[in-house]
Amino acid sequence: MKKFFNEFKAFLNRGNAFEMAIGIIMGASFKTIVSSLVDDIIMPLISSIGGVNIKDLSIVLKEAVIENDVVVKAAVTLNYGSFIQAIIDFLIIAFTIFIIVKAMNKFNANVEKMRQKLLKEQKEKEEQAKIEEIQHKETIEDILKDIREELKNGKTTS
Repeated sequence: MKKFFNEFKAFLNRGNAFEMAIGIIMGASFKTIVSSLVDDIIMPLISSIGGVNIKDLSIVLKEAVIENDVVVKAAVTLNYGSFIQAIIDFLIIAFTIFIIVKAMNKFNANVEKMRQKLLKEQKEKEEQAKIEEIQHKETIEDILKDIREELKNGKTTS
């Protein structure tokens, strides 16, 4: 049992679980905001244009039973207006997530381009340093060869 809790603790401490929990909480809050936007702003605007409250659109499958002005059995309805409203909620949330993911992908692509550019520049600097080292080494070797030749020929410089 202790091993199970240690594994669970390790799972929570990885960071991904915390990020996921934050994402879920933010998503629920965002859904509340979107639902309010649809319920309180978009639907009333659409209803004012169409003259009917879309959320109340329904098809009566079975009439209500009323006796002595009291509802004995409620009507059975197919509430397609609520479904339309849920679809609008979903489309707004999906579009927002699409925009966020697109922005993140673009950001990640730019970061990767910058990383590749820095790696390329670093590699070019290393190659240039090697070339300069080889050239410097060849120059020293040439100077030493010249000195050796002069010493062989008996020439001295004073």
